[in-house]
Amino acid sequence: MNTLKHNMDRYGRMTPTVMEMAIEQKVWGLASSIDIYNCHPIKIRNVDEIKRFVIELCDLIEMKRFGETQVVHFGEDERVAGYSMVQLIETSLISAHFADLTNAAYLDVFSCKPYSPEKVKAFAQDFFGGSHSTLHVAMRR
Repeated sequence: MNTLKHNMDRYGRMTPTVMEMAIEQKVWGLASSIDIYNCHPIKIRNVDEIKRFVIELCDLIEMKRFGETQVVHFGEDERVAGYSMVQLIETSLISAHFADLTNAAYLDVFSCKPYSPEKVKAFAQDFFGGSHSTLHVAMRR
């Protein structure tokens, strides 16, 4: 009995989610990169909000944080200035950079424990108030 949940493609065919494919293919890890545009400026410039995001994201995707979230503001070049965040998780790490000039967030999640990149994308875009986002996923073998 197949208990996998599937998505519908644009032709109405059932397709597995990224997480389901990773499990089926027994990949070593899953890496997702999410670019979020037109974020709420106050959210991406607030250390406490960024840390809250990490806690809520880890709870959502059931990842155990390892140590404290590191959040540092840097960048002499106005084009790249902003906060960067790193959170070790027991199965790898979550990192992000928040660009002040463009109000964009660049989030990366890598884990050898399966998770839903689509869920991460939706949560992150909603949390930071972005107008739209892109998702790129790599399965590490």
